[in-house]
Amino acid sequence: MADINNLIVYCEYEDGKVADISLELLTKGRSLATKLGVKLEALVLGDKLEGIENQLFPYGADVVYKVEDSRLYPYTSQPHASVVINLFKEIKPQVCLMGASSIGRDLGPRVSSSLHSGLTADCTSLEIGDHTDAKTGKEYHNLLYQIRPAFGGNIVATIVNPDCRPQMATVREGVMKKEIFDANYKGEVINLEPEKYIDPASFVVKIIDRHIEKSKINIKNASIIVAGGYGVGSKENFDLLFQLADTLGAEVGASRAAVDAGFTEHERQIGQTGVTVHPKLYIACGISGQIQHIAGMQDSSIIISINNDPNAPINAIADYVITGDIEDVLPKLIKYYKKNSK
Repeated sequence: MADINNLIVYCEYEDGKVADISLELLTKGRSLATKLGVKLEALVLGDKLEGIENQLFPYGADVVYKVEDSRLYPYTSQPHASVVINLFKEIKPQVCLMGASSIGRDLGPRVSSSLHSGLTADCTSLEIGDHTDAKTGKEYHNLLYQIRPAFGGNIVATIVNPDCRPQMATVREGVMKKEIFDANYKGEVINLEPEKYIDPASFVVKIIDRHIEKSKINIKNASIIVAGGYGVGSKENFDLLFQLADTLGAEVGASRAAVDAGFTEHERQIGQTGVTVHPKLYIACGISGQIQHIAGMQDSSIIISINNDPNAPINAIADYVITGDIEDVLPKLIKYYKKNSK
């Protein structure tokens, strides 16, 4: 199958600002589009979109599609799905990337189902490569490798979509790096008429009012994270992590097992089903190192593992390993840092 069409990123925005996840996908999309030899396109739907392209061009967008209508903001399922589906039927992109946000998780399946294209959710890596069908021997070139943990995180699966288009994937915020491609980069803006792409019946649902409560936990941007796993043992022991974090000016994170055990709140969960973080220092306490958790913190600059199991998988990627019980090690660390911190 010869692909000549482009790679497109569905961009989310709130209060006139493009979401970080969309800029991260544009960054990755730029490298993928270059490898494919195609244009990188961005699609933005909503109200008051004047100048929004100036946030997108620096990340390498060659084309920005804008669909402006007051009824398209805030996001509602049917109108946005209608625009994306009808536009994709027209421009036939070979790859579409979306954030695995509440919006992307709602929109992606609607679009892929309507276009019969397939969709890989929560990818941790995206690459371009070739594929040979084991049954027919048919060769495919320049496919999107959609890589994600599978079977409860016990393996990493590489998923390909040889014949259906677009190849669709969603990625969670923080998984890909956000980097400006060229601050002076300029592309083309295409303003689309909403009436051409939206069935008026799609506006059957109208949002009257919204209340958004901002999270008080800023784990994503923390430079130091003290994270605990099931091995911490109890909610009381988790208090030691908060004491250490307070001493270091850090945030507290957790593995899924610790959250499921009720040791701390879900907002602190790090990993494939939580937040992806890139701190300068990551102190892993009682964390065994399952692949789902590793996927969310493996890019930390320095990793310290504190575990009573010297063979814990996380020790393989840790820069420093302290073997011992949390109850013994953490109080000593807290005492030392308090004594030696300015």
